[in-house]
Amino acid sequence: MEKKMEMCSLFSGVGGIDLGFESTGFFKTILANEMDDKASKTYSMNFDNKIIIDDIRNVEPQLLPDFDVLLSGFPCTSFSIAGYRKGFEDETSGDLFFETLKVIVEKEPRVVFLENVKNLVGHDNGNTFKVIREALEKNGYYLKYQVLNAKDYGDTPQNRERIYIVGFRNLEEYKNFEFPDPIPLNRTIEDVISFSDLVDDAFYYKPEKVKVYNLLEEEIVKRDTIYQWRRKYVRENKSNVSPTLTANMGTGGHNVPLILSDYGIRKLTPRECFNLQGFPEDFRLPNLANSHLYKQAGNSVVVPVIQRIADNIYKAINKKIYV
Repeated sequence: MEKKMEMCSLFSGVGGIDLGFESTGFFKTILANEMDDKASKTYSMNFDNKIIIDDIRNVEPQLLPDFDVLLSGFPCTSFSIAGYRKGFEDETSGDLFFETLKVIVEKEPRVVFLENVKNLVGHDNGNTFKVIREALEKNGYYLKYQVLNAKDYGDTPQNRERIYIVGFRNLEEYKNFEFPDPIPLNRTIEDVISFSDLVDDAFYYKPEKVKVYNLLEEEIVKRDTIYQWRRKYVRENKSNVSPTLTANMGTGGHNVPLILSDYGIRKLTPRECFNLQGFPEDFRLPNLANSHLYKQAGNSVVVPVIQRIADNIYKAINKKIYV
């Protein structure tokens, strides 16, 4: 059996990128790093590799084992439309790309895979992305990057655009690589959300608990649609896909995805949010507060999109024919 390519996963979260790569059968994570202990708990329930639970600033790159592929979904709040748009000036997360770069410079992996919000490309008139691109190229990587929407590239009913950056040290492998082509969206929100099942009472909105319940009841009328409460009004997502899931959707108030089920108006369950990210049914969720699970789902990635890119990376390296 062919030896799997070994990966190091930075900012691993619950392991969505790792899972996408490992699902191809060609890759295996040997080490992960994540500072959030709650996300690390979910990760550890689903992967058997070592995970360093610590701030990446405390990780010494020279002490890491050698690996073939570097995965990094470095925090994107600085570059997000939903964030403050401070970019590298944000002391909390703007410098974290450079922590990823330290590992890349020290370990020189064969392949680098980065994921971030699509706004990374245009942030600061393109200067932020220019710095990232030039830093990787200066250190010997040939890059290809593309913004892909989950509903167009992952057969996943979520409107979620992300930029994916793939770097190769080998010029031929770089030339061989192509991002996947769009595919039809066959899965619907009814395939991943239980409109007809009774769930825990905590997920239902009740008149005595929600001040704007009358407005919600008036606007939320379809049983095959996801709605959102947008501070002052109800937004109907008419495309029959989910809006982009966010990390703060479990905190109440703004942007919480809502549906009209057979048992009343309710918010999505954490499991349904993971379903909308393309996680398999056997992906285990720990016994944590729902707010933590919502955050983990919103911060993660759409697994089938990652899997398709990873499959093409393997083909590029092994000169396989694209089909």
